[in-house]
Amino acid sequence: MDIRNQFQTLQEWLSSQIIGQEALVNRILIALLADGHLLVEGAPGLAKTKAIKALSEAIEGNFQRIQFTPDLLPADVTGTDVYRPETAEFQFQPGPVFHNLVLADEINRAPAKVQSALLEAMAERQVSVGRNTYKLPQLFLVMATQNPIEQEGTYPLPEAQLDRFLMHVNVPYPQADAEAKILRLVRGEASGTEAAPRAIIAQEAIFAARKQVLDLHMVEAVENYVVQLVVATRNGAKYDSELGSWLDFGASPRATIALDRCARANAWLAGRDYVTPDDVMQVAPDVLRHRLILSFAAEAEGIDADAVTQRLLQKVPAV
Repeated sequence: MDIRNQFQTLQEWLSSQIIGQEALVNRILIALLADGHLLVEGAPGLAKTKAIKALSEAIEGNFQRIQFTPDLLPADVTGTDVYRPETAEFQFQPGPVFHNLVLADEINRAPAKVQSALLEAMAERQVSVGRNTYKLPQLFLVMATQNPIEQEGTYPLPEAQLDRFLMHVNVPYPQADAEAKILRLVRGEASGTEAAPRAIIAQEAIFAARKQVLDLHMVEAVENYVVQLVVATRNGAKYDSELGSWLDFGASPRATIALDRCARANAWLAGRDYVTPDDVMQVAPDVLRHRLILSFAAEAEGIDADAVTQRLLQKVPAV
């Protein structure tokens, strides 16, 4: 079985385990292929934890969950030097961030220093303790979650730190038919009849898939469309007078890179060897959602980042 078929089989298996959340499954696989990190927002009980834990069961790698709380310290995430009396030396004890897949549960519960420690590890792929720097695994994916319901006692992530995430995914409630399937799945798991993944994808296969994604054909017109979408967030008035009044600050060049990589991964998962404008349109909301700073006028009108992105997709020509 070639690499793409392995990933398509993995996507089907994950969808059978994470019922009614096909978009979340797709975005996790896109993040894995694009070598980025996910910020996932949704109410409790929507299988956010289960999604990344199921992924860890189907690929070669380890998994660690970090529950973020107000009393958490940066060393609780990154690790610290521990004194060993038998050798009279300090020895580095790696923290939970030294795993292939990391779930940062309720990241906005922890203070800024802890958030920064994790986000620095995400951006630099290394941890510095004292005078020493320690490399993180080559396969390293963080999925951070936020609870949109409870905001009391939380520390919202600054915009500059939000920009480090490849995508910001909103997880909705499942439909009634999907919820009935969830009931049957949970009964099966309780009785010990749950389905296991057919095969474990090796890390070498993941790195090879990433190379295939980067080698996908993208014509100059689609590349220009990616660039113009992001540039339009900084100069919305050129395309629409309301867009200009809705946006205080547009997306950074990181958004251009993320849009390119996510569109490529989306096309690759769909079985194509080329990228279309539809691939860009499909991933644009999740790539731009956390990178747009809206004006007071937009907030007063009840306009959110998704509405702005939809207007951008309508106004910026695709070819």
